[in-house]
Amino acid sequence: MTDNPRRDLLKKAAALSIGAIASASSAFPRAGGAFEQANQKPGDADFFPGFKKLTKKTSGATINFVTAGNGPGLLLLHGYPETHIEWRRIAPELAKTYTVVAADLRGYGDSSKPADGENHFGYSKRATAQDQVEVMSSLGFEKFAVVGHDRGGRVAHRMAVDHPDRVTKIAVLDIVPTYKLFHNVTKEWATSSFHWFFLIQKAPFPETVIANSAEFWLKSRFDRLPPDALDKEAFAEYLRCFRDPAMIHATCEDYRAGASIDLDHDDADRDRKLSCPVLALWGEHGDMHRLYNVLDTWKERASNVSGKPVPSGHFIAEEIPDFLLAELKNFLS
Repeated sequence: MTDNPRRDLLKKAAALSIGAIASASSAFPRAGGAFEQANQKPGDADFFPGFKKLTKKTSGATINFVTAGNGPGLLLLHGYPETHIEWRRIAPELAKTYTVVAADLRGYGDSSKPADGENHFGYSKRATAQDQVEVMSSLGFEKFAVVGHDRGGRVAHRMAVDHPDRVTKIAVLDIVPTYKLFHNVTKEWATSSFHWFFLIQKAPFPETVIANSAEFWLKSRFDRLPPDALDKEAFAEYLRCFRDPAMIHATCEDYRAGASIDLDHDDADRDRKLSCPVLALWGEHGDMHRLYNVLDTWKERASNVSGKPVPSGHFIAEEIPDFLLAELKNFLS
């Protein structure tokens, strides 16, 4: 018996993904303290008219976010390779009912890029979730709901485990739990999600490759989007952030944490089910729908789960914002 089954598991998964890296390359051409004013440089676009642009220094990072509205607290957390502007099409409407906070995760966008930490703890979902809990607390919200897409959904999941007294509801968009993914690696998933195994390679290998082709890489992440789903201004803003070598490294660290310390944390909490209501939505044109029974998977980790596939791919907020808005309003109310 091996002394480190997880290491062997990841080696096996990385081997499965080698062919995927080669095949995917041909597709690339298709594609705490007081608040401070955020140091943003978003070009000419104002993605959140009427929202305040702020930063908050937490115990581990400085978090960039926008906020508006009145009512219960609602935290929106983006995925890879995006920033808080992922929510630009639904946040204004939600702010009519809730106090909306759309934040950059640590390491992403205009949030700070902390040190890696031991075993990548600096980018663990536990540390990232703690940032956002402190942001919400500083705004006066000891209890709040969370909507998370992709990496943000993984942060929301960890937040609900670590802070069950703070999180009232969570909606997770187009994910199944990280622990489930790494312990059920298939050729199909390793092929479609090869970047999981590319980004966890030892620094500075993925950082160097991406930095040499930042726009090329970013376009490849969105290559399955319908042509009109991502406007030029939004892509330009994502690219502005992604051209920062510190963000490239931080986002790799996010994935490295997912393949190391996050699995340790998840393993320790395998018997703890979420008690708050969970909404799982996933794209019927995406990998989650094709490869997993998403709803049953979330029922393994939470006691009160609802959800369904939706008519989109992975980037639900970009592709079908009105549909998503209706689903979130129904769940949150």
